[in-house]
Amino acid sequence: MSITAEMVKTLRERTGAGMMDCKRALSEAQGDMDKAVELLRKKGLAQAQKKAARTASEGLIGSYVHMDRIGVLLEVNCETDFVARTEDFRALVKDLAMHIAAAAPQYIRPQDVPQEVLDKEQEVYRAQIKDKPEHVQEKILQGRLEKFFSEVCLMRQVFVKDPQQKQTVQDLVNSMIAKLGENIVVRRFVRFQLGETSQE
Repeated sequence: MSITAEMVKTLRERTGAGMMDCKRALSEAQGDMDKAVELLRKKGLAQAQKKAARTASEGLIGSYVHMDRIGVLLEVNCETDFVARTEDFRALVKDLAMHIAAAAPQYIRPQDVPQEVLDKEQEVYRAQIKDKPEHVQEKILQGRLEKFFSEVCLMRQVFVKDPQQKQTVQDLVNSMIAKLGENIVVRRFVRFQLGETSQE
């Protein structure tokens, strides 16, 4: 099957991957767009894992204010000042700040969720499934915890600007790591909402 420029363009828009990577993925997937997206995601993940150990101490502080009612401050790190100044990296930081404003995550990654919060969640889930057979309880518990992480952890949330509603924030960051060739780390964020009371 011949891979058209239009197909490559569509895949680039969906994944943010480079032109040649898109062409190769489409060839490998024999023109199947969803399969090509999956291949690029796996490649991005593999590249992200390789680069994860590298120090990321440069980057940007991004901000976003929505209708003067919701505000986000966010720090995203990369390895070099050169990458921090690129349009792609700046766009990523802006997209992440907008995502945080819209999706209101509470933590960055599952490992950032305090143990007492996890214990409380598990206690509630266990009470809800106590009548189920013991051998399925653990499976249900794991499924509910995964759902909980996908709701409250930034990196596990579905990226709000993804039209297919399949790409997670982690996928988005991985594709940018693959594209820019540097480790990228979401370091910290704070989200303010007008009239919101502190939970502490």
